[in-house]
Amino acid sequence: MRDLGVVQEGDPVLAEPARPFDLPAERQAAEQVIERLFAAMERISQVHPFAKGMGIAAPQIGIGRTVAVVQPAEPGAPAIVLLNPTIIDRSNETDDQYEGCLSFFDVRGVVPRPLRITVETTTLDGRLAATTYERGLARLIHHEIDHLDGLLYTARMRNGVAPIPVEQYRQSGHAWAYEQ
Repeated sequence: MRDLGVVQEGDPVLAEPARPFDLPAERQAAEQVIERLFAAMERISQVHPFAKGMGIAAPQIGIGRTVAVVQPAEPGAPAIVLLNPTIIDRSNETDDQYEGCLSFFDVRGVVPRPLRITVETTTLDGRLAATTYERGLARLIHHEIDHLDGLLYTARMRNGVAPIPVEQYRQSGHAWAYEQ
């Protein structure tokens, strides 16, 4: 992933909270970072399929600003741009699923996450918008918002649980399993 322009674990930009955009004043700067995120996502998706969807946050391409892009797993679903995102509500109901990260792609870890989150974002013209996400999409978005807060998924793992090498990960290529 480093060869594809993804900052790797240990780089200080991944451990620092990112700086929000002042929108609409910084609209052009935000658009440029969004364009770079989409370009990185395209490069990465050319070499690795993501059955569960994919996300990338600006710190992962070395930019300490609060924007991330998430591509849902559903074919044809539009990408979700998260500008200055904040989780404003979350369900008490959680589940534990494996997650991976482009910034240390050789391991997977079981992470508890809420099954539903509501996220407030800022539009490019400075308006606030709130959207509720559920299950796998909530997990993807929460993971990317954590990056913007300077957290890796390993910080969310339960005590005593460690990531496993990707070779041991048994669900590779399968969608997350949720009860109906």
